Amino acid sequence: MFERFTDQSRQAVVLAQEEARQLNHYHIGTEHVLAGLLREERGAAARALDASGVTLDAVRERIVALAGPGQEARREHIPFTPRAKKGFELALREAARLGQHIGTGHLLLGLIGEADCVAVQVLGELGVDLVAFRARVIAETESRPEGLEHSPPPRLRVRAPRTAMPDPVQALLDAIDDRLSAIERHLGMDPGGPENVIPPS
Repeated sequence: MFERFTDQSRQAVVLAQEEARQLNHYHIGTEHVLAGLLREERGAAARALDASGVTLDAVRERIVALAGPGQEARREHIPFTPRAKKGFELALREAARLGQHIGTGHLLLGLIGEADCVAVQVLGELGVDLVAFRARVIAETESRPEGLEHSPPPRLRVRAPRTAMPDPVQALLDAIDDRLSAIERHLGMDPGGPENVIPPS
């Protein structure tokens, strides 16, 4: 199911993992995903955040102030927090509603859809008005959808072969893949065969 992510959103998730590792955190939370979306730079999320005056340095400062750095580096797989997983579920719903692949804008909408997550707390402390910000993210996402140049049409399910990746990154992508497949089943979208069509919502 991970093939429904755009290149930009895949990159943002990998960068979120890097943010967590750099702080020696034992989890990937909504705050790390927020930082990953900023680091990605090309997608709708980065454009909306930049237009709202949110910088990577400011987000990192708030993350450290709220959570502090961990004591020891973690070498094994870093799990997502329940709130980060919920953010992916909300992102999938946003993408399905628009009939698009899961882009960075959808990931950001998923984060801000959780009123009490750390990413929303960070944005609030940086002076972001979430109501106006949500409208801006939706406008960016709808005006310039990601992945149209390289991806199949969003309503056609195509299983792409997995490419070789470093083990920690592949483990991370596998975890996301499993979780989002379960979410698809919950939403009534059969994640099975390659010829299934995603129903309009």
